[in-house]
Amino acid sequence: MDGTTIILIVIAVIIAVIVIWLVSGYNNFIKMKNMVEEAFATMDVYLKKRYDLIPNLVETVKGYAKHESGTFEKVVQARNIAQSASTIEDKIAGENMLTGTLKSLFALAEAYPDLKANTNFMDLQKQLQKVEEDIANSRKYYNAIVREFNTLVESFPSNLIAAVFKFARKPMFEVEDEEERQNVKVQF
Repeated sequence: MDGTTIILIVIAVIIAVIVIWLVSGYNNFIKMKNMVEEAFATMDVYLKKRYDLIPNLVETVKGYAKHESGTFEKVVQARNIAQSASTIEDKIAGENMLTGTLKSLFALAEAYPDLKANTNFMDLQKQLQKVEEDIANSRKYYNAIVREFNTLVESFPSNLIAAVFKFARKPMFEVEDEEERQNVKVQF
């Protein structure tokens, strides 16, 4: 073997290693992207259950607190905004708004002892609390997968593959502002 052949073999090996690295890295991004989408879809199932329960809960509470129409309108409006969101960012914002209005609805229900004793309301509240737990768990899973994906997008050398194939950071599902972190205060 002469020197030219050895150089060509070394170059071919280097190119093969780079191609294998690129293919492997790309496939890893695709796997993580699909995991992010699956995690969001799972959460979306629980959110749909929540959307289905809310009208029943609102109607039950309405019978006891007819003069509180503003609270009901806010809950229904927040539900509609969250349900019709088309992007992940809009969905996160809508869900945060809905969570806040549901807190107001439950706080309102606390002011009506007859309502708290109503078995239909109690059943709906338990169902919604279970769904809320499922949503919280699915948000944790989604955020964990997004964290892994974002780390991959930002870490060297995988960030080179991310830049070439335009893989971008995904948003975390988190509370947006300090007001939403506070407990609801109801005064009568």
